[in-house]
Amino acid sequence: MKPLKVRSLLTALALVVAPGVAVVGTATDAFAVTKISQATAESMFRQVGITWSSSGNCTNRNNSTCTSFDQLNLATAQGAQTLKRASGCALNITGGTETGHASGTYSHWNGYKLDYGKNTCVTSYIKNNFTYIGLRGDGAPQYQSGSGNIYADEGNHWDVLYYNCGGC
Repeated sequence: MKPLKVRSLLTALALVVAPGVAVVGTATDAFAVTKISQATAESMFRQVGITWSSSGNCTNRNNSTCTSFDQLNLATAQGAQTLKRASGCALNITGGTETGHASGTYSHWNGYKLDYGKNTCVTSYIKNNFTYIGLRGDGAPQYQSGSGNIYADEGNHWDVLYYNCGGC
């Protein structure tokens, strides 16, 4: 298949899978991701009963007191849905793609991470179903799911790195 046809096919598939998304990268990029809008993410989270909150009661990506989903990776939103369905726990997102988090390729800003408020159900699910893989550089205990996503216990919340949708 010619690269242009592959790119057109990928774009068409992305629009069928999740309206309001944009494909980032080209067909030859090893790690091309699909970005979604605030509205698309909110709709996906509502579908499975995931809530979200922010200290600033806002969604502005450029304000660190907001919780934004603008430019979230589709696989990250799907990973949240997978966690909700698999665990049956209440999930409240307290951090998304807004500024103010650590930088890097696999960062909040780049759409790979979400923060969840801690509760007994979620903590038990993670610790009983995922593999402890040691401490992160900052001392946070880390657990890895079977699909490779990493859950870091940052004390008052879970910082989750989604490489994929977690088996969606």
